[in-house]
Amino acid sequence: MRELQVVDATELAAAYAAAHYAVVLDGDTVPLRVGHPASDLEAYCPAQRYVFITAWNPASEPHSDTANETADALLVAQLDAIGVQRHVAWSECPDGQWREPGWLLADIDGPTTGLLAQEFGQAAVLDWQRGQPVRLRMLVERPDARPLPEAVAAFTDWVDDVVTA
Repeated sequence: MRELQVVDATELAAAYAAAHYAVVLDGDTVPLRVGHPASDLEAYCPAQRYVFITAWNPASEPHSDTANETADALLVAQLDAIGVQRHVAWSECPDGQWREPGWLLADIDGPTTGLLAQEFGQAAVLDWQRGQPVRLRMLVERPDARPLPEAVAAFTDWVDDVVTA
């Protein structure tokens, strides 16, 4: 497992919350946004719980395509081994300058999600229950410094206040 060191968790959480996420289901691209319901996705892919995860660029630090592809292959192998339903997905910053592939997972539990994210050095995942808005789950401690804007804070959970049921 990797020890994650994030320079500015508040800034990172704000960037993750502002990012655009999408999932490919039956050839259609379905958008996801933190703080918004995912009704279209949930209609395509019925499940009780959803998670977006990536193995790319741990702690938002750029790695080579080779390193990222290797990490992604390891993540896929683990997902296949535990039998989790997965769909191609990605995230990108609003200006399109940063994009990375990931996976939408259906009905994976919180503890398994946390272990996978930690193993692949991720600072956050998207994690929500069917019928609820998409939530940002920060897997680093909540910073004491600057608060997040209320619109972001309302849909962001931090590792120190997350219940992993």
